[in-house]
Amino acid sequence: MTPHVPLFRNRRDFLRLAGGGFGALAYSALQAADGPSVAAPFAPRPTHFAAMAKAVIFLFMEGGPSHIDICDPKPELTRMNGKPLPASFGRVITPMGAGGNNLLASKRTFRKYGQSGMDFSDWVPNLATCADDFAQLRACYADGLNHVGSVCQMNTGTVLAGKPALGSWAVYGLGTVNQNLPGFVVLTDTPNEVAGGARNWGTGFLPATYQGTQFRNGSSPILNLSTPDSVSAARHRAKLDLIAQMNDIHRRERPGDTSLDARQSAYELAFRMQATAPEAVDLSREDQRTKDAYGLNRPETAEYGHRCLLARRLVERGVRFVQVYCGAGSQWDSHADIEGNHGRMCRRADQPSAALIKDLKQRGLLDSTLVIWGGEFGRTPQTEGVSGRDHNPFGFSMLMAGGGVKAGTIHGTTDEFGLRGVEGRAHVADFHATILHLMGLDHTKLTFRHNGLDDRLTGQAGRVVREVVA
Repeated sequence: MTPHVPLFRNRRDFLRLAGGGFGALAYSALQAADGPSVAAPFAPRPTHFAAMAKAVIFLFMEGGPSHIDICDPKPELTRMNGKPLPASFGRVITPMGAGGNNLLASKRTFRKYGQSGMDFSDWVPNLATCADDFAQLRACYADGLNHVGSVCQMNTGTVLAGKPALGSWAVYGLGTVNQNLPGFVVLTDTPNEVAGGARNWGTGFLPATYQGTQFRNGSSPILNLSTPDSVSAARHRAKLDLIAQMNDIHRRERPGDTSLDARQSAYELAFRMQATAPEAVDLSREDQRTKDAYGLNRPETAEYGHRCLLARRLVERGVRFVQVYCGAGSQWDSHADIEGNHGRMCRRADQPSAALIKDLKQRGLLDSTLVIWGGEFGRTPQTEGVSGRDHNPFGFSMLMAGGGVKAGTIHGTTDEFGLRGVEGRAHVADFHATILHLMGLDHTKLTFRHNGLDDRLTGQAGRVVREVVA
């Protein structure tokens, strides 16, 4: 039996709370018209215009994959190998100091693939077979120089921590189809922490309900989901109902605190997930041919391949946004040995990434699922040390497939060495605006009132790169 908690301590308290209640009624009416319901935060919501992508899978190569060694070949870099970067390029600031070291040619062999003639190197022979599915942005640029800030920007739109993640904005704006699974799921292929940690899938000033749910490694990807055998479903349901009643009492004196709403929603979602999630993450239901296609039979591809296959199963079941980290802990970073590092990472990423695209296509899901492949920045054409490359946020590539992109398209160019974008440049804000556009959301209208401003993912910037939209 719960103790009696008086609603009002005195007459002044009654007037204060009653007055606040009238304001809350007005606020609830406005929110019903302009925002998600607190009672049903994940309910599907209408798009601003017809959506081409219903879901997103972001394959995040954390650490910075080298565009000039993977998909943006530079013959002039090969010709100038070992010579200094021309003085006309000016002073180049990189994390490890001012640039200007000698140029380092790629040792990779490039070929043109598909009807589009898109270039890929021998490091990614499987991705190359998907050439006609990709739209490639070749002149992306960002603001950060280091991993923490740049991973944060690619996820939240800013190098400064504390803003909502792209996946959180997507679920806030659209809700999710399956009310028994999280709308935004994060998967990592190593036990290492992503640079910057959980803030990369946090909600910032959005209601905490929309944060990403990290699925862990191992046989139990969702922590503390299973109910002990000694606790029946009826007993568990009664416990949640009691907690909800106590939370309602607590909430009356704390209007506007979304963390309590988020916690209560999480309890309810966890209760529903106990019946749904085990089936969603059970790969034993997949046939051996599918598992082999994703590389689950090979040690170097098994972990990442497992996450890619799980990502397909999640979007298949209505999850809105799935982010899969390949090389969590900045393992694509290659300051000392680009050949050794990227050779290893491409062997890990190539087969499962291509298998995901082909699997979605075979199942009729690629048209409605946007797949993104890339990292927080690229690598420099100058050598660091003897055989490494430094961070390059000035010009790098991002690949997009499915979900309404103009397949077989290359947009933008970098200079003759691949250092900076020169034509068709796309800032991270433009990239984000394009993703939201493909999902049926106008990035200028997807806003949340914060500190007196209608804040948004793209801040005061961003344009849709319509050249890659079908």
